[in-house]
Amino acid sequence: MRKTIAVATKELRQIGRDRRTLMILLFVPAMFLLLYGYALNFDIRNVRLAVEDRDRTAQSRALVSAFVNSGYFDFAADITAAGEIERLMNRNQVRAALVIPNGYGRDILDRRPVEVQILIDGDNANTATTVMGYAQAIVAEVAAAELGKVSGRLAVAGAAPIVLEPRVWYNPQLRSTLFLVPGLIAYIAMLTAVVSTSLSVVREKEAGTMEQIRMSPIGAPAYVVGKTAPYFVISLLSSMGIVGVSMLLFDLPVRGSWLALLGCVSLFLVGALAFGVLISTIAPSQQVAFQIALLTSFLPTFMLSGFIFPISSMPVFLQAITHVVPARYFLVILRGLLLKGVELRLLWVDVASLALFSVVTLALASIRLKREWA
Repeated sequence: MRKTIAVATKELRQIGRDRRTLMILLFVPAMFLLLYGYALNFDIRNVRLAVEDRDRTAQSRALVSAFVNSGYFDFAADITAAGEIERLMNRNQVRAALVIPNGYGRDILDRRPVEVQILIDGDNANTATTVMGYAQAIVAEVAAAELGKVSGRLAVAGAAPIVLEPRVWYNPQLRSTLFLVPGLIAYIAMLTAVVSTSLSVVREKEAGTMEQIRMSPIGAPAYVVGKTAPYFVISLLSSMGIVGVSMLLFDLPVRGSWLALLGCVSLFLVGALAFGVLISTIAPSQQVAFQIALLTSFLPTFMLSGFIFPISSMPVFLQAITHVVPARYFLVILRGLLLKGVELRLLWVDVASLALFSVVTLALASIRLKREWA
């Protein structure tokens, strides 16, 4: 234990002298959180809307107002000439166009079926799908309100006999921020932990001090623990700080146990730090170690963890690969503890997977060091 503390003390002094490492550990997580937290957002707002109102009645104006006042659409143009919608879309001046036919108000008052048209620029399929959903919801709400005005009640002849009342649990406002922030925590923690420790052992090689360490009376496991302990403390403080900042900036709820959250973050960091040490035993230089760390931590965490893309939508062979990505399990744990407030025993499979990853990477890092020292 005394030898491990000595290595950890030496590493802390080295971190204090290495401004690049301090920058990675302290400022990069904050920059990533602010950058991705505000810039990466799936909510579609301020959609530029053109309106071709051929009816010009109080009912048609109410429909236009419903679109503009929804917060999703901005009135951009009043269409009066044929072909103007196409011209505006070709110039990217509008993303959608609402076409209200003649007789719309009369048909509403007479309780006859009436159709309105929404034209959507489909060059971005995801955006188009979201805008279509917004438009359908607004039209349905206006239709119900107009029927209520005419009949005095919503359930009138010709109205749908079944009314769907959807309810969304855990994120009723469907804020994409609450979906993204747990992924950002996993992404930032993984990236900073792996990169910081991947440079640690390689630094000893390049400085020529590895031979002295080999001659010292310290085993590989104690050396690995001593090397990672300072980074573990700093990364843990950084990760929990990210949670606190997210609560302030993005209203992130913490519905589960703080103790369970602290334990799971610690378990994830142990595996990430051990993986960084494993990389540092393989790489011949800090530059190569940095590149390997980015390749093996950034891309899998970003692409294969379920952070951005649903795992169920991936091809079968990619779904199989995701089982070796620790962020996949950590993300499930974070969303369960932060958003749902579930008990840790319900997440035992993911916790066990993280523990297995940590044990395996620690063992591999120790074996690699033993071989180098042999």
